[in-house]
Amino acid sequence: MGYVVKEIFKTLQGEGRNAGRASVFCRFVGCNLWTGREADRAGAVCKFCDTDFLGTDGLGGGRFDDAEALADAIEACWAGAAADRFVVFTGGEPLLQLDPTLLTAVRSRGFTAAVETNGTIEPPAELDWVCVSPKAGAPLVARRGDELKLVFPQPGLMPDAVSGLDFTHFWLQPMDGPDRVANTAAAVAHCLAHPQWRLSLQTHKLIGIP
Repeated sequence: MGYVVKEIFKTLQGEGRNAGRASVFCRFVGCNLWTGREADRAGAVCKFCDTDFLGTDGLGGGRFDDAEALADAIEACWAGAAADRFVVFTGGEPLLQLDPTLLTAVRSRGFTAAVETNGTIEPPAELDWVCVSPKAGAPLVARRGDELKLVFPQPGLMPDAVSGLDFTHFWLQPMDGPDRVANTAAAVAHCLAHPQWRLSLQTHKLIGIP
C-alpha cells in the first residue's frame, strides 16, 4: 500500500495535552468531511477547517510506495537524539491512510505515535495517543481515547453531548476566524462552569511556528 502525504515537518505540538512537545507532523492528503476546495466548503460537513491538505507540494510531501519508505522520511525529519521521538499523524483525515503497518514501522524506529482524527473511523490499536476532534453532523465512531478536543462553539454539537465519553482529557478549543475573541470568551466561560473541560489554545499560531 502506498501513502500520499502533503507534508512532513518537525515543530512543537501546539495544542492539547502534548503542547510544547517536539514532534514530527506527517500530514496526509485527503479528508472525508471536506474536499479541501473552497468551492465545496459551503456544502461540506466540516465548514471551518483552516488546513491545506491538497496535493503533495508541502515540505517533505510526496508519494511513498510503502510503510518503510514513509517511516524513513519521518525518521530523517526528526534529525536529533533517538530519545523522546514523537510523531503526530494528521490531515485532513489521517485514518483514511494510516494503518498498522506504518505504525509498526515508526514504532520500530523509536517513535511514540499519535493521531489527530475527526473520529469517523476507528483508530488502529497500535497507536500510542489518540486525539479525537468531533464535528457536528458527522458520525462519531471513535468514542474513546486519550483526549477529546472540541472546536467551540459548533452549532449542533455542544460539549454536553460528548462529555460522557471515555476520554482521559477534555479540551475546548475556540474556533478561529473573525469571531475568535468572542469564541475564546465563550470557551473560557464554559471551562470555568464545567471544570471537566480545559481550554486548548493554538499556541503554534500565537508564537508563529508551523
